[in-house]
Amino acid sequence: MVRSSKRYISVSIVMFLLLTGCSLHPDTSDPSSSESRFFHEPGMFHETSSSAAPDSYESNIHIVTEDDTVPPADNMVRSRLTNEWIDEDIAGTRPIAVIIPNESAALPHYNLSKASILYEANVEGRMSRLMAVYEDWEPLVRIGNIRSARTYYAYWAFEWDAFLVHYGGPYYINELMAEPTTENINGLAGSEEAFYRSKDRSEPHNVYADGQTLLKSIEKHNYSLSYRDLTDDTHFQFATKAAPNSLTQYGEHAYNATYIDLSGCYPLTRCYFDFNEDDGLYYRFQHLSGSVDQPHKDADGTQLAFKNILIQYIKQDVMDQKGYLAMQCHDNTKDGWFCTNGKAIHVTWEKDADYSATKFYDDAGNEIVLNTGKTMICVVKETDSLTFR
Repeated sequence: MVRSSKRYISVSIVMFLLLTGCSLHPDTSDPSSSESRFFHEPGMFHETSSSAAPDSYESNIHIVTEDDTVPPADNMVRSRLTNEWIDEDIAGTRPIAVIIPNESAALPHYNLSKASILYEANVEGRMSRLMAVYEDWEPLVRIGNIRSARTYYAYWAFEWDAFLVHYGGPYYINELMAEPTTENINGLAGSEEAFYRSKDRSEPHNVYADGQTLLKSIEKHNYSLSYRDLTDDTHFQFATKAAPNSLTQYGEHAYNATYIDLSGCYPLTRCYFDFNEDDGLYYRFQHLSGSVDQPHKDADGTQLAFKNILIQYIKQDVMDQKGYLAMQCHDNTKDGWFCTNGKAIHVTWEKDADYSATKFYDDAGNEIVLNTGKTMICVVKETDSLTFR
């Protein structure tokens, strides 16, 4: 798909950013390295770079390839979430989208690394909360822990025709949850049997579910496990592992992004990603408030890792004195970044209906092509800053 639009990227200086009140993550990199810092204001990005030489954009990164042209077994098809080969029965089953807290008292997470798509967005008090979209969810044991939903998570879950799994929420969500097409599993309203509290952690961080109890709840509600033809047939465009997207076709507009720091967007999570050239994945780290800087690992020791990182700038407003947020999920020509294989390009995004996909476009108006694998979608306030190098 090609869409015509105007994009503006301007070069600025650090003093401008300081005068505008933007705080940037301290530069601890080698002075000889190429680091780009980006600050967004509506309609424009400001860039500062420690190296402006044209060759700073050239890629010396080894791109991992794998022959995935033939399915490894019979009855396998491409996943609509990751483009990996999966069993056709799994591919035909609607996913679940689980609301998961991300604070030191909530760690460790269970089975978070098994999500195909992971969203992160701020909630009240600049805390962040995750939404994990699982494809092969029925065999999972102890998912979570699980917390309350917000309306914007529901709109992202709708894109995948996913069952929204949550434990309550503020009254702002009630109208959307009551819509006839909304199919959710709410541990505080009609689906209590799908959840349990563990004894190894104190409330409210001890609510969990597993695939089989969720399945029973879905059957109790007479929800369809098959896709309902409400969403776009294709959500993302993908390149194969045999012919991956290196982003080198964008020339100097593909920035070095082997390190992505989002601490300016999530000040209590302070998450960042390191690119591993050996396997071509971005590994997630975080320095939660009250905790230490460490790899973000599941309870079984598996570190969260992603092939694609999407950074989606969004307009958000504070709704009340408690700090509950509203996010403008339906919008167009909003900015963002796409990072894969150690590079990053500027993108814009649009979403025009509740069940339509959020589409991302490059600066020429072409829909971007993700690489096969898992994707992390970081939804951030449109005036926040980020750093990559």
